[in-house]
Amino acid sequence: HWTDDTRDTMVWRFERQGAAKGFPMHPHKDMEIVTYVLAGALEHKDSLGNGGVITPGKVQRMSAGSGIRHSEFNPSRAEGVHLLQIWMLPSKNGIRPGYEEKVFPVAERQGALRVVASPDGRGGSIRIHANNVLYAANLREGERATHANALGRHVWLQVARGSLTLNQQALKAGDGASTSDAGRLVLTGGAGGAEVLLFDLA
Repeated sequence: HWTDDTRDTMVWRFERQGAAKGFPMHPHKDMEIVTYVLAGALEHKDSLGNGGVITPGKVQRMSAGSGIRHSEFNPSRAEGVHLLQIWMLPSKNGIRPGYEEKVFPVAERQGALRVVASPDGRGGSIRIHANNVLYAANLREGERATHANALGRHVWLQVARGSLTLNQQALKAGDGASTSDAGRLVLTGGAGGAEVLLFDLA
């Protein structure tokens, strides 16, 4: 489904594509698009000549910039694909289109918020042309991760799978929570653990 409950600079969608399904070549402009696959595989091709298959643990960024065409397709004829896609307005329009992908193993995200996308590529993350920072974490039951929200920043938390508590608020897969208050956020894995994404937004 779609939502624009975060900020007017970002929207996101959960999407499921059936076996051998997808979208043919279509255009985008002046948008930063980050794709995070939860299950299955998604094949990408674009007008820059980039191509590859995105699987769980791999994060992809496509900068549409002055204009790009791309296709998304589930290459499996037997299994569906489940993904989270984040669309962000860039800090500057008309930039040169670009593409980047990188693997972030579960070991790097276990029990910690691992930065996976940022404007400066910090910590080996992919680089986005927007003043936002994206984190991913896997939490076992009772395992904790923390985030300090800075004054003037905004947080959107999205539970991708499992369950957790955010401070004292219980959340489950598909739930989201937001705050613009400065302070410490404590994420604690619930029964069966959780996979979560946290967006630190301008």
